[in-house]
Order: sequence, then C-alpha cells, then structure tokens
Amino acid sequence: RWRPQRKKTNSKKRSSMSDKLKNFLVRTASGAVMLAVVLGAATSIYTYAILLLLITVVGMWEYFKIAAAAGCQPQRVVGMVAGIVLFVASFFLFEGLATASRPDADMAFGGFIYVLLLIGSSFVVELFKVSETPLRNIASTLLGVVYVALPMSLMLFIPLMLSGGVWYGWYFLFYLFIVWGNDVFAYLVGITLGRHRLCERISPKKSWEGFFGGIAGAMGVGALGAWLLDGSYALWLGLAAVVAISSVFGDLAESMFKREAGIKDSGNFIPGHGGMLDRFDALLLSSFFAFAYLAIMLF
Repeated sequence: RWRPQRKKTNSKKRSSMSDKLKNFLVRTASGAVMLAVVLGAATSIYTYAILLLLITVVGMWEYFKIAAAAGCQPQRVVGMVAGIVLFVASFFLFEGLATASRPDADMAFGGFIYVLLLIGSSFVVELFKVSETPLRNIASTLLGVVYVALPMSLMLFIPLMLSGGVWYGWYFLFYLFIVWGNDVFAYLVGITLGRHRLCERISPKKSWEGFFGGIAGAMGVGALGAWLLDGSYALWLGLAAVVAISSVFGDLAESMFKREAGIKDSGNFIPGHGGMLDRFDALLLSSFFAFAYLAIMLF
C-alpha cells in the first residue's frame, strides 16, 4: 500500500513542476511581447496614446467586473463611454502641445462637456433601475472613470512635462522604468530581508524592507534617467520617490478591491500575468501624484 502512494505523490510533484515551468514560459513570452508593445508605443504620440487608450478600455472593463463581483451594479455603458470620451478629449489637448500646434480646444471642450453630461446622467439612470443599492451603483460607476480613465488621461501629459513640452518617447519609458524598478527591487529586497509586514491585512507578502528597497531602486533608475536625458537630478530623484511610494499604494489599492470581490486576478488579458489592472495598477495611482508633483515643481 505504501509504495503506490509514494509513486502517486511523485507523479503529483512532477505535474506540479511541469505546471510551474509552463507558467514560467508563458509569463516570459507574455513579458517579452508586453515589452515590445511598450517600446513600440514610445515611437510616436499616436502609438503612445493608443497604448494608454487600450489600458483605459480594458482596465475599466476589468474594474467593472470587480465591482460587480463585490456586489455593486455599475452602469458599465455610461462609465465606459465617459472614460473613453474623457481620454479622447484630453488627447486633443495633448496632441496640440506635443506637436507645437494650436490645441484643438473646441473638440476638447466639447468632450469634457459630454463627460459632465454622462456623469450627471448616471444619477438619472439609477432613478429608473430596480436596485436596492443605488448609492453603491453610482459610486462604483464614477469610480471607474476616476480610478482608470482619469489617471491615463493625466499620463498623456507627464512625458511632456518632463521634457519641457517636446515629445520624446524616452521620457515615458523612463517613467515606466521607475515603476518597474520599484517593483523589482521591492521584490528582491523583500524576499531576502523582509521581516516586518507592510499591510498584512491586504497583502501578506509585502514588507517594509521591500518598500524602502523599492524606493532606493526607483531613485537609482531616476538618477540614470536624469543622466541619460540631461535632466535635473533633483527633479528626477524627487519624481522617483513620489512614483515609488504611490506605486506601492496603487498595488495595494487594487489588491483591496480584489479581496473584497473575492477574486485573485482582475482578468486574463495578459497570459501568465493576469489582467490589465494587475500589470498597470501601480501606474494608475502614481499618475495622480506624479502629475501634481511635476505641476508644483515646474509651474
């Protein structure tokens, strides 16, 4: 009896190792494709905007699925349209600034007015729905716009703010490298030195040691960006610190939403990595703080 059981256990171990290897290969391939997409997005303002719009659309769809799993009934169509229009309206301003031409203020103004009408209509729509949670429904609808579409709209302008108004894709890439550098160094320091939990209730694996290691790594990437792009070290180091800290809380915020909804991943858009929000959650919250930091420092 004992020997067959041992063989069965060994078979399970081999199967588990095979699954881990397969998952590693899938994650590696997906990561390579994702890196290629990001590098391609940095070639022009239009490819850049398409990438951010893709994150906006898929991210909002995933967010509304999380909200529904948490017991809300968000108005998905209203929220999705409002988020897309907000981004497109922001793009008209961004395009004019990036190409040194006159921004299409009429199109941008019309888009922002339409967004306001959509936000107001969410209250009207809820009056005619049969739901016991109208407050949560409206709040979850509007949060989808604020949580995903608004930061991606702000993200359009951050590279221009760093470059002094001239489009250069490396400014976007180094911003993203700061986010990734924070994530990588936080992981490496956390698994080697992590002892004190950062927010165990939401993410048991994150540690204070990893948190500060991530900040140090992000600031190293920021210093490299300042050197290669001939920028201000003080500005880039400050940006790296702001982005690193806010990125961690962006990751925790998405984990908080998923924990309430009782799900592990926001989706399966990126094989081996989960959903769009799982990969770009840090970018969402950091955009608010990075935009505010640069606005204060530069204007």
